[in-house]
Amino acid sequence: MPSLYEKIGGEKAVEAAVDIFYSKVQSDPDLVPFFDGIDMARQKKMQQKFLTVAFGGPNNYSGNGMRKAHQRPVKQGLNEKHFDKVAGHLQQTLVQLNVPSDLVQEVMTIAASTKNDVLNK
Repeated sequence: MPSLYEKIGGEKAVEAAVDIFYSKVQSDPDLVPFFDGIDMARQKKMQQKFLTVAFGGPNNYSGNGMRKAHQRPVKQGLNEKHFDKVAGHLQQTLVQLNVPSDLVQEVMTIAASTKNDVLNK
């Protein structure tokens, strides 16, 4: 049975999603302060690797865990409202890329499962 990664289109689809997703996030005045001083090219590469693994693709992710990766933004005030906005941008991105709704729901379930780690709860 194909993985979610394969169902959504593999590497090219993840790359496209990450590019669109970060353009939405970086256009959101509530979220942009969290990316001040961040190397966005590196951030995008890490996000692509993370999503690839999260969606059942090849595991080439060697980055920080969710809690460690989000310590800085949590100290800056990252909260549930911000998490929900980011999740909304992810969902809009997938819809924009014509990902079937059942797969969008699968992705959103995975995203929701990261909430406590992202918010360091």
